[in-house]
Amino acid sequence: MATRITARNARFQVLQTLLTNRSKRHRAGEFIVQGVRPLNLALEHGWDVRALLYDADKSLSPWARSLLASQPKAEKVAMSSDLLAELSEKSEGAVEVLAVVGMYPDDLARIPVRPDFLGLVFDRPTQPGNIGSIIRSADALGAHGMITTGHAADAYDPKSVRASTGSFFALPTVRAAGPDDVMQWVEAQRSSGVPIVVAATDEDGDADISGFDLTQPVLLLVGNETAGLSRAWRDAADVTLSIPMAGAASSLNAANAASIVLYEARRQRATT
Repeated sequence: MATRITARNARFQVLQTLLTNRSKRHRAGEFIVQGVRPLNLALEHGWDVRALLYDADKSLSPWARSLLASQPKAEKVAMSSDLLAELSEKSEGAVEVLAVVGMYPDDLARIPVRPDFLGLVFDRPTQPGNIGSIIRSADALGAHGMITTGHAADAYDPKSVRASTGSFFALPTVRAAGPDDVMQWVEAQRSSGVPIVVAATDEDGDADISGFDLTQPVLLLVGNETAGLSRAWRDAADVTLSIPMAGAASSLNAANAASIVLYEARRQRATT
């Protein structure tokens, strides 16, 4: 039997905090997801769907009915159209279904490390939309996982999840405190036989990306949107790579730079 929410009661306010309050979102260990593709990918990759919120005022589509029927353990919450629209953060065209999904722990062991490992670190991101955009590129271009480091924007922020267009659920994305934690993990992988090279990206790199072997196991480092990589990450890197540029531009934004380096790694690996 479905729970009904027709007013901005305490339960509705709790749901709102999952959208707007990072601390409460992480304390609850859950976040809100919307969209057909993201929800389908969340289910495909085994994420824990804890509740499904749907429009009590409209007839649901076959997809929405099928989704509700496929999750017998998830709480069903029937909501008025205006409240569902408020949670979907849309003034028009509210979604049919929102899902409350459980988070995975921030454990670097979630990232699979293979002989052809390709991973990405995004250092101190300030814009959640950029996290999602980079996740989308990393997923499309064959990366195995992404790490965000430092006091930074939240990968579970609705803007990040939406910008990933569902790739967030396919690509393991983990938050680490800083370079020390990540480098301990890298050293453990090296000790187990995967010689990961840590490659920073910067406009003043030691080598051009096209002249460096990106077919080897590599962890790529992308810096903060305004300040670039921290000194600690620069010191930890084995090599610093640059993207050749022409014209008046002196640098690229984080999402573009990450996509270009990931594409070059994909190109090299496709030709070996």
